[in-house]
Amino acid sequence: MNEKNIRKVLEIEKQAQELQDKAKRNAQEIPVRAEQEAQAMLARARSEAQEEARRVVAAVQSEDRSKEVLANVSAKSDEFDALAKKNFDKAVAYVLDRVLGKA
Repeated sequence: MNEKNIRKVLEIEKQAQELQDKAKRNAQEIPVRAEQEAQAMLARARSEAQEEARRVVAAVQSEDRSKEVLANVSAKSDEFDALAKKNFDKAVAYVLDRVLGKA
């Protein structure tokens, strides 16, 4: 019976040692996994920040282009108004001449 008890104690000690070794290995892996996860999070954050920056730049460029187009349209409109005002008196005179039968 003594021998049986001694074998049980030795087996229990062996299992305890295996559990302790496994716990040490796991403890050593935790910082490595944490570092890997942190690197992955940083990479995702960088990627998202770059994408957001691209969207902001595109929006600003689009807004700048819109302002440029609006300025061009406004300039053309002013040109047409000037031409219309320039020829208005001639057009009125022409219409009056036609109505009065002079033309």
